[in-house]
Amino acid sequence: MSAADPSFSTRVVEWQRSHGRHTLPWQRTRDPYRVWLSEIMLQQTQVSTVLGYYERFLERFPDVSALAAASIDDVFAMWSGLGYYSRARNLHRCAQAVVGEHGGQFPRSAAQLAELPGIGRSTAAAVAAFCFGERVAILDGNVKRVLSRFLAFDDDLASSASERKLWDHATRLLPDEGIESYTQGLMDLGATVCVTRSPHCLLCPVQADCRARQQDRPEAYPVKTRKLKRGRREHVWLWLQWRDQLWLTQRPDTGVWAGLWSLPEFDSGESFDALAGQWPGAGEALESFTHVLTHLDWRLHPIRWTLPVKAKAEQVTQALPAGRWFTLDEALAAGVPAPLRKLLATS
Repeated sequence: MSAADPSFSTRVVEWQRSHGRHTLPWQRTRDPYRVWLSEIMLQQTQVSTVLGYYERFLERFPDVSALAAASIDDVFAMWSGLGYYSRARNLHRCAQAVVGEHGGQFPRSAAQLAELPGIGRSTAAAVAAFCFGERVAILDGNVKRVLSRFLAFDDDLASSASERKLWDHATRLLPDEGIESYTQGLMDLGATVCVTRSPHCLLCPVQADCRARQQDRPEAYPVKTRKLKRGRREHVWLWLQWRDQLWLTQRPDTGVWAGLWSLPEFDSGESFDALAGQWPGAGEALESFTHVLTHLDWRLHPIRWTLPVKAKAEQVTQALPAGRWFTLDEALAAGVPAPLRKLLATS
């Protein structure tokens, strides 16, 4: 079968209409704000996790103007726990660009959408296809897997040149009409049938012509040799308590948990002890834990240090990174990392 054979797209469209997903909230709208929001949230995050965040986010920011007008701290607070926080920052920047540069209306073409902050080629194509019916290919992780297996595309997708070749294949496979059902069908196939491990090939509408299945090696595709090297980090985490407040610092705009409010960190117990030995009050070592990120295992050792009510707290905080005092309720409502939210809620 050639990559341009229309029977591929026809079968995907027919399968989606009868067996695909139809009840997800972002499928019941052509509002580009809602579709765009779902696409950003679904990047490297499971649907089951996104559902609750999506509804709460829309309650707080019902349209792109509301999101653009919000503070970044409010956006982080609603995003807290979803991870990959650069998405939240780019989401906010993109909303401001849509309002400031496009009068609050999303551009209608994938090419124009891709010029907005934080919108890549595949996300732009998804919004353009679902909301405006543009005949344009997407290539997210699920679709890469479906097409790589169907075509037995064995070029290494760690190479940008190889990815461009797969984009060309994806474009040639596009149907002349029914782009919304076709696009959703590819996503649904990758999410529910052509899964990473133990794919359900017998349920696939294109199995008869799938070259990876003919080879009896679907899990060999897609090919991507570049391995992400995992790192390790270890810090003491200071929960400084004074009266009914705790001291939080805002993390840098880049790196892990960029822009979120978090606890001050110390590279070692020795460096913490050298400073805390001058403080009034007493410390309590809480249970250490490892926070697992995509590229990093982060060992954290929380210590709750309680200052006396009459202590001059500024003499302690002046030796810490810049920050401010939060009540516990304020901290739980702010944009804080998920492990800190859990720590504050359970300790």
